[in-house]
Amino acid sequence: MINEGLDIRRWRASLQRSSRVQIDDYLQPAAAERLRLCLEREVPWTLALRDAAGSRTIDHATYTAMPAEAVAQLLASTAMNAPGAAHEGFRFAYDSYMMVSAYKEQRDPGLLLHRVLELFNSPDYLAFLRALTGDPRVRRVNAQATRYAPGHFLRYHTDEDHSEGRLYAYVLNLSRGWVADWGGLLQFIGDDGRVQETFLPRWNTLSMFAVPAGHAVSLVAPWAGEHRLAITGWLLA
Repeated sequence: MINEGLDIRRWRASLQRSSRVQIDDYLQPAAAERLRLCLEREVPWTLALRDAAGSRTIDHATYTAMPAEAVAQLLASTAMNAPGAAHEGFRFAYDSYMMVSAYKEQRDPGLLLHRVLELFNSPDYLAFLRALTGDPRVRRVNAQATRYAPGHFLRYHTDEDHSEGRLYAYVLNLSRGWVADWGGLLQFIGDDGRVQETFLPRWNTLSMFAVPAGHAVSLVAPWAGEHRLAITGWLLA
């Protein structure tokens, strides 16, 4: 599944130098195409939200039955700050499929993403990740599939979570021909609030960065020509 021609030493050096990297041609072409097809046509998406009241998920059946106008209103209210709020807080809205919980609950038998999660936690793949990062602490990988449509976003946060043992975050990008002005950009933000670097979600790339790191995914524009498809998660100790 992984491109056997990757220059591991090159990408490890880049990650260790700047604490983030975007690796080209990460998957074998046929594997990337098959995963894209899975995300486009086979995943029973839920809507993941975090607003002023906290995080919640709208299940697949409820979500698919919602009129488009109701979804748009929900996205707008999720992004909106309460009048007079002292701090804007962490907010997000995007389509999600939580691969670990679905696997444990044996939901959606036959879905390709279950096999992907098994691969991500196989001894060979974990050894590959330790070689790629140069970090012997990597022991597990968690994952969710994500789909960003117009109006979806992920506001500033750092991914820091000591209880889960997060070492590195990753985004396996599976959208073709993504254009910068469609939004959906992974932006790294410094303590001064300035954007330090931006990763376009280019086809068949793996974006990876050390945790914690201030970052956000910019709002996907109404004119975006496709969905921003990815598998994301963390490498865990």
